[in-house]
Amino acid sequence: MGSHPEVDAHYRPRRRALPEALAAAGASVAEVTLVVNCHLHFDHCGGNPSLAGRPVVAQRIELELARSVDYTLPELVDAPGLHCLEVDGEAEVLPGVIVVPTPGHTAGHQSLLVRLGDGTVIVAGQSHDTASAYGADVLAWQAGRDHHDAVVPLTPAWIDRLAQLDPRRVVFAHDHAVWEP
Repeated sequence: MGSHPEVDAHYRPRRRALPEALAAAGASVAEVTLVVNCHLHFDHCGGNPSLAGRPVVAQRIELELARSVDYTLPELVDAPGLHCLEVDGEAEVLPGVIVVPTPGHTAGHQSLLVRLGDGTVIVAGQSHDTASAYGADVLAWQAGRDHHDAVVPLTPAWIDRLAQLDPRRVVFAHDHAVWEP
């Protein structure tokens, strides 16, 4: 994402070019064939214009919100060469790669499930701000499932779906901690 005066003034971002960030992870832009953002706020889709020509998977409602006033930076959502692949709900976007709606932070937030040889990884994006907040919801969900007598906090409806997927680990957008059962 290029410089944007209002964003810069408010958030003071530290930018890193997408090719540089991918190289640090042992990958390159040429290897990216599909883009899945958890949601379309500028800090999550800012690299999308660098990925023109690849489908960008987004929930239909998230695209509607992103194209509304004051939601994100429109030039990041509808940049030249970007093609949005709208989904409405859960969808397998590649073999063993599934997007699961996890609304909360935004109405169209989605998490990404990836089945690997050693178990399932969920890239939960900003479904929770921290791994510990996610862990608290999992514990509350388990208590409710097991019919504990104590009052348990309400959890998002989709926690049940993520639990059914039996994740080996869950990672988050703004927390370097990893949740593991």
